[in-house]
Amino acid sequence: MRAVRYARFGGPEVLHVAEVPVPEPGPGQVRVRVAASVVHPVDLMIRSGRFPAPLPTGLPYTPGWDVAGTVDAVGPSARTFPIGEQVIGFSPWLRTTTGAHAEFVVLDAAWLTSAPTSVPATGAATLPTNGLAAAQALDLLALPAGATVLVTGAAGQVGGFVLALARAAGLHATGLAGADDQAFVESLGAAFLPRSGDPAGTFDAVVDLAVIGASLLDLVRDGGGYVAASPPLRPEPVRGIRTFALEVLPDGARLGELVALVDSGDIPLRVAGVYPFAEAAAAHDRLAQGGVRGGVVLVP
Repeated sequence: MRAVRYARFGGPEVLHVAEVPVPEPGPGQVRVRVAASVVHPVDLMIRSGRFPAPLPTGLPYTPGWDVAGTVDAVGPSARTFPIGEQVIGFSPWLRTTTGAHAEFVVLDAAWLTSAPTSVPATGAATLPTNGLAAAQALDLLALPAGATVLVTGAAGQVGGFVLALARAAGLHATGLAGADDQAFVESLGAAFLPRSGDPAGTFDAVVDLAVIGASLLDLVRDGGGYVAASPPLRPEPVRGIRTFALEVLPDGARLGELVALVDSGDIPLRVAGVYPFAEAAAAHDRLAQGGVRGGVVLVP
């Protein structure tokens, strides 16, 4: 099969399409024929050699977390997905280094769910990692309907999902984003706050995706909640504020709930561009330029 690979760290030019063996599913696993996958900022960081932690295997790597595709083979004792079922899910790449930028990928069946029926694979592929990150951030906070939440980086991929899920849960969200993103933030039922603005009052919780940091605790009420974008960024609790670090985990059952919200129109999906495997370097370049509003998608 063909896969996007790199055998040394460096710029996008190290990416190439290689022939590698087709993987076989083991117990509890499913093989997916990939229709679409997504390039994430962490893919660029790892490819460049700047990732700050050791990885479980060495080079060469096939990158890629999210997958939308079709069940091609099922291993022993796997959760039943019929052959030909369209599914989505993601590989926890930092733990497995099993990359989805390939014609086939083998994943645990529990990480997958049936794909949405209302969108093409290129859109569906943008949901798993970022949608679950947003859902798990709000799950950590466990806010009741009517609570207020400030979301920084609100127009980014995770931020947009947080706003959509906050609306679906009956929360009152305020989205901190650039001036050009006001219409998008407000389209998801959130109040808009420009990055240059000064938030007024306090919030029940903050989801800090823009990595502003501990200064945002001043905007959280006593006993409220704060979610940091990654574990090293979690501030120490003050005034009874619960602080959490976001570590997105694959969860097919929770992802299935998000799929239902996509098909009901409650969660919009955004695609910034679609690139074939042979243009993976261009896809990495596009994401590196910044300001991307939607998933950068790779297709075989």
